[in-house]
Amino acid sequence: MPDARAEFEDVYRRHLPAVSAYLARRVHRDDVEDLAADVFAIAWRKRAHVTAGEELPWLYRIAGYQVANHRRRAARRAGALGLLSAPDSAPAADILLDADPGLADAWRRLPARHREVLALVVLDEMPVAQAAIALGVSANAVSIRLHRARKALASELAGDAPGSASGERSLPSAT
Repeated sequence: MPDARAEFEDVYRRHLPAVSAYLARRVHRDDVEDLAADVFAIAWRKRAHVTAGEELPWLYRIAGYQVANHRRRAARRAGALGLLSAPDSAPAADILLDADPGLADAWRRLPARHREVLALVVLDEMPVAQAAIALGVSANAVSIRLHRARKALASELAGDAPGSASGERSLPSAT
C-alpha cells in the first residue's frame, strides 16, 4: 500500500511553486504563504477526492476558493463599503502594469469571469481540460468562456464599446 504522506509530500513539492504563483497574482504578496498553507491543509484533508494526474487544477480550485474567502474577510474588515464589492479570484491588473499599461487598463475593464479564465489558460498555462477542473465546469464551457474572454479583451484593446468586436454586430448570448 502506497504511503499517503509520501505521495502528498511529492504533490506538495511539485505544485507549491505553481500554487504560490497563482496566489501571488491574486493577493498581496504578504498573504501568499498563509494562503498556500491553507490550500495544502485543505488538500491534505480532502486528498481522497482528487484523481491522480489532476492535482494541480484541483489545487487551483481550492486556491480560488481561498482567495475568494480571503477577499470577503478583507471586505468585512474594510467596513460597509467593502460589503458592496464583489470578491473574485481573478488576478489584479498590477501584474500587467509593468509590461503594458494599455493591456493593464483593458484587463481592469474585463469582468472577473473573463480575467479568471484568461489567467488560468494564458498566465498559468493550464490546458483547457485542467482549467475546467479548476473552475468546476466542463471543458466545453471553458473553451466557450475563453473564446468570449479573448474577444472581450481584443475589443477592449481596440477601444471598442464593451461587448462589440471591431465592426461586428453584437448578437444576444445563447446562454
